[in-house]
Amino acid sequence: MTSPTTHQPRNLSREIAVLAIPAFATLVSEPLLLMADSAMVGHLGTTQLAGLGLASSVMSIINGLCVFLAYGTTSLVARRVGAGDKPRALAAGIDGMTLGLGLGLVLALLLQAFSPTVIGWYGGSSEVSAQAVAYLRIAGWGLPMLLLMLASTGVLRGLKDTRTPLVVAVSMNLVNIGLNWIFMYQLHLGIRGSALGTVLAQAVGSATLAWVVLRGARAAGTTLRINPAGVLQAARGGVWLVARSVWLQLSLAVTVMVAARTGAIGLAGHQVTNSIWAFLCLALDALAIAAQALVGHELGARRPDRVRAITAKLCWWGVGGGIVFGVLLALVRGLLAPVFTPDAQVQQLLMQLLLVLALITPIAGIVFVLDGVLIGAGDAKYLAFAGFVATVVYVPMALMVNHTRSGVVWLWVAYGGYLVARVATLTVRARSTAWMRLGA
Repeated sequence: MTSPTTHQPRNLSREIAVLAIPAFATLVSEPLLLMADSAMVGHLGTTQLAGLGLASSVMSIINGLCVFLAYGTTSLVARRVGAGDKPRALAAGIDGMTLGLGLGLVLALLLQAFSPTVIGWYGGSSEVSAQAVAYLRIAGWGLPMLLLMLASTGVLRGLKDTRTPLVVAVSMNLVNIGLNWIFMYQLHLGIRGSALGTVLAQAVGSATLAWVVLRGARAAGTTLRINPAGVLQAARGGVWLVARSVWLQLSLAVTVMVAARTGAIGLAGHQVTNSIWAFLCLALDALAIAAQALVGHELGARRPDRVRAITAKLCWWGVGGGIVFGVLLALVRGLLAPVFTPDAQVQQLLMQLLLVLALITPIAGIVFVLDGVLIGAGDAKYLAFAGFVATVVYVPMALMVNHTRSGVVWLWVAYGGYLVARVATLTVRARSTAWMRLGA
């Protein structure tokens, strides 16, 4: 065990930065790709762009529910590496990757059968729905590769390697943009070309990441075989993380539903605010990823004092980052509003909304960090419970905003209450020792 020295905080900060900065860049690359894809599809026509919006919503929900493949493998691999058992760590990672492939194939087949039904739930026009189904049926075949990438990325994060996923993600997204341009504009495949380019790029990305993991496993002496018991264990371990994601998705869905009932101006203001919030979440999520890897590693190495030090340091990073983001947002909100809309009423509303967002961002910094700490510790069951409690607290507040027609500003104030509920439940847990299971 490394004894504390005056250099430990500085070294710990450097370790956090080495993990978090590439993770942030990787996370940012995905929405940038979506923006480029939307711009290209938008030039095909409004109907195609609207169809992409519906199909992307479905794929986003699936991705959100399946992110447990990355989180679960990160914590388990990091814990076993910390315990000095890298072969078993990589074996667990391969089990997660196998689960991702299998689950992705099942979901792809389900999308082929039920895409029209799922898209029909959105209530779009027949023309828009037809474009969405056309995209979804092709993009669905990329789900095995997408989920394999999630699991492979989790393995590499558990090995404290966030640079390889960054290189692969950026390269894959550039390939994706090039393929989309060829298929949509040169081969005239329309929105189907966008889906096909995405699937082929995902195939390249997933194969690359899987090859990196398998090469490392072979070098570590891990037996390369499918282990049904290990795959089943990975599935069981992911159940509570899926439940956690379900509560998060439900809270977001309720927020959108209430915002939609505030009118066109309220919904427009909410959309802009939510877009900025999504970007801030990427930066905070990078700290959560660092927490998962570092905490899992130190728990495996049986160093609880080091875990406490990491948690404290990351909380300061989360709060500090949240304050910096919040202050900057409050200062530049007058400049941001005209960038997003020329409508004077929406701009005026954004001035209030972005101020609320600036105030709640430091709270979110702690939420993301403690969420990452407990994921790294494998405390998924409690996280599902905490998500349930926060949702139970938030939904009545959101519905009250809707009932009293208080407007979208108060909706975001209520969302701040949701974050307070999350930070309260997570802090109570983090201050205890119940989640600190030591060893592999």
